[in-house]
Amino acid sequence: MPTPPSFAHAARVAIAAGLVALLSATHTQAASCGSSAGGFGAWLAGFKKQAATAGISQRAIAQGLDGVSYDPRVIHFDRNQKSFKLSFEQFYARRVGSVLVGRARARMKTHRATLDRMERQFGVPAEVVIAIWGLETNFGADTSGKFAIIRSLATLAYDCRRSPFFTGQLMDALRIVQHGDMTPAAMRGGWAGEIGQTQFLPTPYVKYAVDFDGDGRADLVHSVPDVLASTANFLKGHGWQSGQPWHAGTKNYQVLKDWNRAEVYQRTISVMASKLAGH
Repeated sequence: MPTPPSFAHAARVAIAAGLVALLSATHTQAASCGSSAGGFGAWLAGFKKQAATAGISQRAIAQGLDGVSYDPRVIHFDRNQKSFKLSFEQFYARRVGSVLVGRARARMKTHRATLDRMERQFGVPAEVVIAIWGLETNFGADTSGKFAIIRSLATLAYDCRRSPFFTGQLMDALRIVQHGDMTPAAMRGGWAGEIGQTQFLPTPYVKYAVDFDGDGRADLVHSVPDVLASTANFLKGHGWQSGQPWHAGTKNYQVLKDWNRAEVYQRTISVMASKLAGH
């Protein structure tokens, strides 16, 4: 039976409205990330509103994000992470040598009191934390600060490849600014937004960074006690079992995967720490 004219008109209106809603949703989804600099400004304006809704102050938003631009260099580095494609033998030989091990042992002597206090409080052996410190930045020597961390994170949050992950990291970078631990100008580090001497991303910084030198703030750039204790606190927070081994097949070995998900890196931390422990 033919549809009555009034019903047909209503149906057409409903269909048209549905198409408009679909196109609007598609546009919103498309605007939530991008693959070139073209849409970055509009995305950033939207993120600022999202940050305000999440409880970030307008002052912290302005301090962190005003004038921030897209950085194509960050995308280039993100697409070319070749070192993690090496075999363990190749990776270990490239990253660990007698010089690094010697420096590690020297740091263990220099910071023995801090490391002993760290072990008592967090249950993580000095050798594991020292290995991470050496592998990440050569004990702070390689924190060149070539990249503005908030700009890097904003670029990666906008980029479609890992947008949800880096959106969270960018939000926590603003929380660090809001809390007063670091200014945006001081937040310089690796291309992926890594902060300080053991390369914390902002979210673990917010969750696990501790003030271990008693100056009232967690400083993972300049304070060795804060760096060491925060690294141990991260491992403890991910289930590190005090007094237990960390070789492959153990629960502590799995915790190392939470530090870095690349198998070659996880294994390198374990082997270097065992070497320092004399195993």
